[in-house]
Amino acid sequence: MNTKILNNILEKENRKPILFDLFFNKNSGKKPVVIFCHGYKGFKDWGAWSLVAESFSKKNFFFLKFNFSHNGGTVDNPIDFPDLDSFGNNNFSLELEDLDRVIEWILTNKDYSDQIDCDNISLIGHSRGGGIVLIKASEDKKIKRVITWAGVRDFKERFNIGSPEFELWEKNGVTYIENARTKQMMPHYFQFFKDFLKNESKFKIESAVGKLSIPYLVVHGEKDTSVLPKNGESLFSWNRKNEIFRVAGGDHTFSSKHPWNSNSLPIELDLVVKKTIEFIEGN
Repeated sequence: MNTKILNNILEKENRKPILFDLFFNKNSGKKPVVIFCHGYKGFKDWGAWSLVAESFSKKNFFFLKFNFSHNGGTVDNPIDFPDLDSFGNNNFSLELEDLDRVIEWILTNKDYSDQIDCDNISLIGHSRGGGIVLIKASEDKKIKRVITWAGVRDFKERFNIGSPEFELWEKNGVTYIENARTKQMMPHYFQFFKDFLKNESKFKIESAVGKLSIPYLVVHGEKDTSVLPKNGESLFSWNRKNEIFRVAGGDHTFSSKHPWNSNSLPIELDLVVKKTIEFIEGN
C-alpha cells in the first residue's frame, strides 16, 4: 500500500523545527532510504517534488523530503515564506545541521523501523542542496550514494566577492532579493557570508567531491540558466568514479514549475527520476 505521511514535525531544543514528508510502500520489507534536499528559495512542496516522491515510493523506496529549518517557511505555512527573518539568518552550517538531524531521525525512530533499511541511505540535492549533500556525503560513512540535480560546484563564487553589490551588502549588513512568485523582498544578512568564511575549508565542494569513495551521479540540464551546465561538468570531473547524466532540453528544474497542476511529471524530470532510480538500484 503506497503511503504518504505529510508535515511531520522534527523538534529539537533551542532549534527551529523541521517539517518533513514520508512516502513509502507499506509492506513487510525494509526499504532503501532516499533523502531529498531542496535548493535556494526552495521548499519540500515546491512544484512536482511530491510526484517525484511518489515515483520513488512506487519503486519501493522510503522517500523523505523536508524543509530546511531556516528556509522561511513555518509549521503552519510551509510554502509562502512568512518567516523572512529566519530566511535571512540561514546559512550552510544550519543546513548541514538540519540534514544531520534528519539522518539521525532515520537511524533512531521507532515508528517506521520495520520499513527502513538504515544501511542503505542515498542523498539527492537540488541546486544549492546539491552542495549540501556532497559535503555531508564526503564526511558521513552512513551515506551510500549521492546524487545532485542541477547542483552548484562552488559556494564561494556565487557570492560575487568584490562586486559593487557585495560591497554594499557588507556595508549595510543586509541585501534583498525579490521572490518572483510571492513578490516578497527576501533578506540575506551578512552573517551568511561570515559563516561561510569561518568554515570555508569545510564548504569547498571540489574537495568534498574529491574525497568521495561512494557512487556519485551528476544530473544537469543542458539548458540550465540558473546553475550553468559547466557546474555539472566540473562536479563530474573531480572524481574518476563519478557518473554524469546530461539532460537534453533540461532547465534548472527539468521543466517543472510551481505550482505544478498536472498529475504526471514533465518529460525531463521523469527522465531524471528514472535515471536516478536506475543508478541507485545499480550501485
